[in-house]
Amino acid sequence: MLRHYYEPEHGIFIAESPKVIERALNAGYEPLSMMMSRKDIRGEAKDVVSRCGDIPLYTGDDEKITEITGFKLIRGALCAMRRREPPAVQELCRDAHRVAVLENVVNPTNLGVIFRSAAALNMDAVLLTENCTDPLYRRSLRVSMGTVFQVPWTYINCDIAEYPQFLKSLGFSTAAMALRDDSVDIDDKALNSEEKLAVIMGTEGEGLLDSTIEACDYTVKIPMSNGVDSLNVAAASSVAFWQLGRSRIK
Repeated sequence: MLRHYYEPEHGIFIAESPKVIERALNAGYEPLSMMMSRKDIRGEAKDVVSRCGDIPLYTGDDEKITEITGFKLIRGALCAMRRREPPAVQELCRDAHRVAVLENVVNPTNLGVIFRSAAALNMDAVLLTENCTDPLYRRSLRVSMGTVFQVPWTYINCDIAEYPQFLKSLGFSTAAMALRDDSVDIDDKALNSEEKLAVIMGTEGEGLLDSTIEACDYTVKIPMSNGVDSLNVAAASSVAFWQLGRSRIK
């Protein structure tokens, strides 16, 4: 992990592909060095190379880059960038009406998809419990297409058993996405009319903790058909954010 490699407080992360690097630069992240195949310097990565200024640029043919990195580059460029201190939850949520809350989501592909859905489907912020995978992990960034840099996010810095009540103290009603006998459908009128709503989604397989579900104002389900009991958390996030995100647009 590179979270604490460069500085204990900030660390560095690796952005892969010109699109991800571009969105990181647009968000104000500082580039430290780049690596890419020779053909991409004046090709697909030309614009981000010019934007990164006088930083080290390492290059070679595709085979050599694969040998050095240990994987084949998908879109031709890597950029080491400096991390930033995440904002406080209170600051991030001050003007938010819809926030996505991820409890112990550990798969980086799922996390990247969830961030892309959150950015596209009207979530104002993403909050993560401390055991979630790193949003700035290379694969999470690439799968998200850099939307990690477009939707505000931070970690919830309180005990996992206490965070639903903490969200309520910030003025949010809380909706646990879970299959329970007392679940309401995702198009429930009262749910969709909430002014400030935190949409809480759990880890792959096990879902949300029972204590989280019990502490929430709503337990919410997406109706299924053909005997399917549930959706993958990344797929479910798209449905939930579309329905609950559009309800805040007046």
